[in-house]
Amino acid sequence: MYWKLRGKAFDEAKGYSTRQMHKSIIDSGVATGLLAYLHGEVVGWVAVEPRDAYEKLAHSRVLKPVDDQEVWSVTCFYVARKHRRKGITVELLKAAVKHVKSQGGRIVEGYPVETENDMPAPFVYTGTASAFKKAGFEEVARNSPTRPIFRYVIKK
Repeated sequence: MYWKLRGKAFDEAKGYSTRQMHKSIIDSGVATGLLAYLHGEVVGWVAVEPRDAYEKLAHSRVLKPVDDQEVWSVTCFYVARKHRRKGITVELLKAAVKHVKSQGGRIVEGYPVETENDMPAPFVYTGTASAFKKAGFEEVARNSPTRPIFRYVIKK
């Protein structure tokens, strides 16, 4: 819910309230992301929805829209600790592209961190630039030294 609520609204709703908000969105039939399974076990998750589903992005100076095209945004990942550094994030990105294509979307956008050093997982929840590159995304903008904007344009 971090990307769906701005500032004070998120701060006031953290924890149980945001989990309930997210549950109500899911219960309404909206798919907010995809799960990754390995041998029947959930090992990861990616959030992907149309950009306009994310209120915080609408007001971000660093992650402002590149142009006026409709895009789907990849905003968050989670990979279980014992499954990290095994390419699951890259596979989640590829699955996100397939999902967006199946929904009629044409552009998938992400907002990873650019890092040269290992960073603790909590700081790379939006993914890394290297994972986006491995999944076939290309950098299209950079309004901050460490926050590039990557896109994957789906071919018809």
